[in-house]
Amino acid sequence: MADGGMLLNFDIGGDAPPKRQVKFTGGRWRDRVHAQRSARKNGEGHPTSANFTPLSNDRRHTHHEYDHDERPAKRQRTFGDSNGRTAHSGNDTFNTGPRQTNAPGGVTSRLFTSNPTPRTVFEDVVEETEPAKPSNAPLSDEAENFRALGLSPRIAQHLSSKLEMKAPTSIQKNTIPLLIKDDSDAFLQAETGSGKTLAYLLPIVQRIIALSQNEDGSNTGTRIHRDSGLFALILAPTRELCKQIATVLEKVLNSTPWIVSTTVIGGESKKSEKARLRKGVNILIATPGRLADHLDNTKVLDVGTVRWLVLDEGDRLMEMGFEEELKSIVGKIRQEKLKETNKEGVTLSALPQRRVTVLCSATMKMNVQKLGEISLQDAIHITASKSESENDVVINAKDAGFSAPSQLKQSYIVVPAKLRLVTLIALLKSAFARKGSVMKAIIFISCADSVDFHFDLLRSTSSQSSLSNDTSPTKDTVADAAYITSPANPDITLLKLHGSLQQPVRTSTLAAFHASKNPSVLITTDIASRGLDVPAVDLVIEYDPAFSIDDHVHRIGRTARAGRPGKAALFLQPGCEEGYIELLKSATPLTPQSYDSTLQKGFVTPITLPKSDKGSEAQTLVSERQTPNSRAEALQLHIEQRLLASDKEGTEGGKGGDAKKLLDKARQAFRSHIRAYATHVRDERGFFDITQLHLGHAAKSFGLREAPGGIGGGPSRRTYKPGQQKGGNSGSGQNKSRGDEDNDGENAVDEDAARRMRMKMKQVMSAAGEFNIG
Repeated sequence: MADGGMLLNFDIGGDAPPKRQVKFTGGRWRDRVHAQRSARKNGEGHPTSANFTPLSNDRRHTHHEYDHDERPAKRQRTFGDSNGRTAHSGNDTFNTGPRQTNAPGGVTSRLFTSNPTPRTVFEDVVEETEPAKPSNAPLSDEAENFRALGLSPRIAQHLSSKLEMKAPTSIQKNTIPLLIKDDSDAFLQAETGSGKTLAYLLPIVQRIIALSQNEDGSNTGTRIHRDSGLFALILAPTRELCKQIATVLEKVLNSTPWIVSTTVIGGESKKSEKARLRKGVNILIATPGRLADHLDNTKVLDVGTVRWLVLDEGDRLMEMGFEEELKSIVGKIRQEKLKETNKEGVTLSALPQRRVTVLCSATMKMNVQKLGEISLQDAIHITASKSESENDVVINAKDAGFSAPSQLKQSYIVVPAKLRLVTLIALLKSAFARKGSVMKAIIFISCADSVDFHFDLLRSTSSQSSLSNDTSPTKDTVADAAYITSPANPDITLLKLHGSLQQPVRTSTLAAFHASKNPSVLITTDIASRGLDVPAVDLVIEYDPAFSIDDHVHRIGRTARAGRPGKAALFLQPGCEEGYIELLKSATPLTPQSYDSTLQKGFVTPITLPKSDKGSEAQTLVSERQTPNSRAEALQLHIEQRLLASDKEGTEGGKGGDAKKLLDKARQAFRSHIRAYATHVRDERGFFDITQLHLGHAAKSFGLREAPGGIGGGPSRRTYKPGQQKGGNSGSGQNKSRGDEDNDGENAVDEDAARRMRMKMKQVMSAAGEFNIG
């Protein structure tokens, strides 16, 4: 019968009740064995340290009943698809997700497990007994002064008294006399921050002044004004650089108000630009596309009196695809007959008797040679150390290495992908730990979506909730910072800048960064890497490595300008990226720095969380153990939970409105970051191999618990070949598509999805310009 059988009664001796048998499932094998032994030893079924679910042999209870201070059962792991929907893993009893703890929130994020081991050997940094002598600083007053270079007393006095410039830099000393006395073309090459802009502006202004004033300051009888003719054209690759050149020129022209300059750039009204050109202008600063447009369609733009054509940041002009526009501009100017007198009959004898082209670049590249062939004739090569023969300028690609200013202290931090975000916050927190140590910092990121995400993540939520009535252009680009503040610097301004922003917003944001009196952090793409001169930039962080060495040189050139000290830090991942340092060392020496030391410095004090609203008090992040590493894990968990909360509440911060959810921004930023990673120049792509990139670990640096789909043609890459056993390695120890190390061989993607993704990656590899600009 069904209930048949023999019932045996055993005498167990004594009055003790029988011990309940407990079976432990889930977690690691070692943890289960340890728990079984502990249970047998102390006669209790309580687990001591493992992440698993103890199951009683009494099927009426599916989970063991814990005391209040025991670790709860591990949550079920879920995976998200590209649309944010969740699907439960079929193997959810194993320890593949974040670890459960007693801390508020219930889990911690595993940041310090299964990370690749760096090859770099880290040594204690030895402080220099004597600081390096600045290589781009102005010369001493005794060595040279502007008056001795051939400038008029009026300009020299203005530079000294109004602009507080006592002496020129080396490139200015070598350039100004030649451009004043000679009518030859010139190629200017000097390191960033050395004053190239004034090196070509001052000779132009000096020779225009000579039309109306003699060298002793007496009048020549000729009156020069805005309608006397267009004498100089200055081309720059970006609108921001054009604005900066115009600002520098305006300061110089304050001593000569009868000389008028203006700009014509993209993103502004062509009608107002035509009105300014119709009134008259002597020096015109422009982007190539807009100038070519005006040459074709604006009849009042007369280039017959143009004597100077300046091409600033020549390599960048070529990289951004302006070659055809430059050919058109140079051709139209040259085919226009040079006028010896203007429309008023004034003889222009003090100006060059031929059209002079000045090409400026901090680096020497093959595209600069091509631009030189288009624009230069019998040019003089001028550097900070010397000027070479007039006959030709030979640019050898093998000599493209270029050194940064000697007073710039450079370091690189080898950071596993999972730890990138918390290490960045720790670096910023330590940088602003002391008042006055860092006033302005710039963080370079590869793409605009990533800039938007990091800005929204690091901004104070209270400042975001108070934007409903703000109508200023910078309402979405300037905010109070969170996480990185300190008692010494409780108020830090956070800004963002990229090419997808409208021009008035970009201009206002840069102006706010210039004028900020508080410590400030600008998060930007490479749009801010060229030519921008912001006072008091003490720190440059390359969170994403540059797309080429030349871009790296320009990025770090935003600090240590004009003899000032500065620091630069480059983030690299362990593995193939570490080989990139050997390529950089030929141009700029760098010091290795451990991410562990960065975390120790940054999280030695508690972390202040963003305020929930404007009137609330700031809260401190509490971790299970008050150590830097535990604080880093608690911070990562807080960010992950904040992203998930934004998804539940509809908008980041839960205040309602049309704001895009922070979780969606993180997913989009991750996808754009992976695509941008594939766009490094061909010669450097071996150091930034996308097949070696651990997508799951990279997702963690965006606060995501798993890698979202939609990067290419499929949700993720294949982790093993068809027919290969699960758990087998497909070649690279880091070539996994999920965020946890216990997931080898899981969720293989079909062949069609893998093929579509490979095709997509080939497409994005050929579109580097999209990410270089913003």
